Amino acid sequence: MIKGASLFTNVGIDEHYFEKNGIKIVLANELLENRSKFYKHLYPESEMIQGDITQKEIFDLLIQKFIDKKCSFLIATPPCQGMSIAGRMDPKDKRNELIKYVIKFVKQTLPDNILIENVPNLLKFSINVNKKNVLIKDYIVNEFTKMGYYVNFSILDAADYKTPQHRKRAIFLISKISNWELPKKSEVITVKDAIYDLPTLESGEKSEIKYHYSKKHNINQVLWMKNTPSGKTAFDNKINFPQLSNGQKIKGFKTTYKRISWDKPAPTITMANGSISSQNNVHPGRELKDKTFSDARVLTILELLRLTGLPDDWNIPEWASDNFVRQVIGESFPPKFAEEIIKNIPRKKKK
Repeated sequence: MIKGASLFTNVGIDEHYFEKNGIKIVLANELLENRSKFYKHLYPESEMIQGDITQKEIFDLLIQKFIDKKCSFLIATPPCQGMSIAGRMDPKDKRNELIKYVIKFVKQTLPDNILIENVPNLLKFSINVNKKNVLIKDYIVNEFTKMGYYVNFSILDAADYKTPQHRKRAIFLISKISNWELPKKSEVITVKDAIYDLPTLESGEKSEIKYHYSKKHNINQVLWMKNTPSGKTAFDNKINFPQLSNGQKIKGFKTTYKRISWDKPAPTITMANGSISSQNNVHPGRELKDKTFSDARVLTILELLRLTGLPDDWNIPEWASDNFVRQVIGESFPPKFAEEIIKNIPRKKKK
């Protein structure tokens, strides 16, 4: 069993299938208290060091614990809001600089294998290194190459790796042992494959299935979406389109007030997945006899779990609010995507 650590772990969704593939995360770090508490609920055997990795006492403690626990694997998923299309796209966001702490960590611990995950825009953003602007991807490649590591990187899409959701990520596979190969693509899983068997629900309704209950929505939004077919936006409706109380049409992007499609993977699930008026959040729906469409609502927690690649019985703590669960799912590195990547992890030959 390979022992490893996770930096910027959120609640550890990416790790869900690691242990069955021979990797046990025994050390984790997360800045935010509520996320670290969620993580400890999911992984009670892993030691969570909650705090700011840029603080010397936290960083030094993580280094010592990594060494003491004889870890040889590191996964690092630094916050991406500064580089994300769904975020602020701010080149001056200090979180863009957190990759420096990953490099610093590796220089002091020299693990055999490192997995770094972030948004695709990481490949386009620069940071200041020794008073020079350097592309983050070049910084990563150069620093690890100088330390004697093999570096393989690409933009991959979770939908190609057993996940019914499009979620593109910049993936860096770094190893001292040998070249860490990219995973082979798998068959596409559609939204229909993942959630079609679940019973229909309207706004505010509940089923007897765990985590399968609907949010209560504004009656006008429900009306607009009841008249919107699968894969379409309510902005294209000739009547019953998004409008103000005076009848004036609301302006917005065609990705909002939009139903996802049954016959393809879901679009990227964002942190705003609980809002009809945000991007690609509405259930595909089924056509009814009166030519309207069922399920005029956002996806349930259960549907989000399935489209992320988590099991129906994922161990959500009772204290976690629905909004919080929706946020951490929207921030996640899908676990089956991560699993397909670590299946190729280079391993030392037994003597």
